[in-house]
Amino acid sequence: MLNITKNINMPYLTKQDNKNFELYYEDFDSGQPIILIHGWPLSGKSWELQVPVLLDLGYRVITYDRKGFGKSSPTLEGYDYDNLASDLHELITQLELKNVILFGFSMGGGEVVRYLTNYGSENVDKIALISSIIPLVKQKDDNPHGVSEEELYGILTSLKTDRVTFLENFHKNFYNYGLLSQKVSQKQLDYDWSIASCASPIATIKCAESWANTDFRPELVNVNVKTLIVHGDDDQIVPIETAGRQAAEGIADNDFVIIEGGPHGLNVTHAELLNETLTKFLTNN
Repeated sequence: MLNITKNINMPYLTKQDNKNFELYYEDFDSGQPIILIHGWPLSGKSWELQVPVLLDLGYRVITYDRKGFGKSSPTLEGYDYDNLASDLHELITQLELKNVILFGFSMGGGEVVRYLTNYGSENVDKIALISSIIPLVKQKDDNPHGVSEEELYGILTSLKTDRVTFLENFHKNFYNYGLLSQKVSQKQLDYDWSIASCASPIATIKCAESWANTDFRPELVNVNVKTLIVHGDDDQIVPIETAGRQAAEGIADNDFVIIEGGPHGLNVTHAELLNETLTKFLTNN
């Protein structure tokens, strides 16, 4: 179990059986709680352009840093989705949150679906999967549009041999940044790199192994709450055919919104459109 300890402006959940482990979160305002779960390899800061909009709608908005990322301390193990969903469950339990809304970006979609699998939907109002890895990243015979095993192996090899250089190039692909397309500034790339490069190397590698190898297709039946799926049709990190479209086909009650020209990091490049989509989803019953 986790006991809450709060420092000024820096609240943490501290694990009783491991005093060296602290999960950092930020908790704003009151009202129905929305928990924002960030993507790999960033932190809760990646929701910067969404938090004010959600607060203006009257929600209690909570972000947290996955273990080993941002201000949360790393552990040696515990980066599989059962453990990551357990961290989310502890946050909900210890903050005594009721009727929660869960938003998962990229890797964070895995925590959302695994939470519903392991803990049920009784305390969950609705969810959103944004540029999510759900249901499967890896290419297989029955998932031909996925990312090839060779490419995934290359990512893991680069993380183990030259992580900081890999992360610089990764974030360009995150936004489809190139000579002819610069949808974000160099400062945004630098900012992302500063966050990702300071994450635990162990956490970065082991989380990559989790999102690359976990098949959530059998778990889609456990998503039995109202669901928003948002995916860019130009996502070069998690292709829409292996993720958003399959999620929309496998989840019973969903609104599927395709962002035309949207890259993986559409929460930045298409923030206004995403925020409008989130607002409509939250305010339309």
